[in-house]
Amino acid sequence: MPNILVCEDDKSLNNLISTVLRNDGHNVIAAFDGREALMQFDCAHIDMLVSDIMMPEIDGYELLESLRSVNNNLPVLFITAKGTFSDKSKGFNLGADDYMVKPIDIKELVLRVNALLRRSKISNERRIVIGSTVLDSDAYTVTEADGASVTLPQKEFLLLFKLLSYPDRVFTRFEIMDEIWGYESESDEKTINVHISKLRSRYENNPDFSIETVRGIGYKAVIK
Repeated sequence: MPNILVCEDDKSLNNLISTVLRNDGHNVIAAFDGREALMQFDCAHIDMLVSDIMMPEIDGYELLESLRSVNNNLPVLFITAKGTFSDKSKGFNLGADDYMVKPIDIKELVLRVNALLRRSKISNERRIVIGSTVLDSDAYTVTEADGASVTLPQKEFLLLFKLLSYPDRVFTRFEIMDEIWGYESESDEKTINVHISKLRSRYENNPDFSIETVRGIGYKAVIK
């Protein structure tokens, strides 16, 4: 169960976010300013940070700078009233992974949190073995039963790695676009279709897995 640190000085909003995330199956730790959040990192393993920006003691920007100096992989989602382009630019340049402007849609928050956690899982897991097929994310290579190793283009590899990380789970096109291409990408669904088509062509004879279309929803990997 992922540990999510919610850092928000508005106690009502902190409680709402924490309750919703707990109901979604996450373990939540609450902090009410940046200084308290940093103390929590010393006490527990944290898998993700959901943080306000405008807070007493240490604000969200300072908190993020401190974290990125020692942890480049921690998913960070900013929730803030500071919604101008310059505010967002500063947050992303400091290393934020996503950004929501208040007032937030709490259901969308859950979707974004889960998307960031899945993306983090993909980046942290370096190797997947499915039968005789091995995916190595350090080299973007796929090795099959005959021992041949092929280096895939980055997006193709990440897409295949994602699907095989969660066999039988259906991913919507929106989820795939957000997690592989990024929230602000100008690519569209046609891009996903092209990459899926290429992967199917490459691995149509693979004995270990297949990629299936779930009509009207998205795609999934099936282990044979």
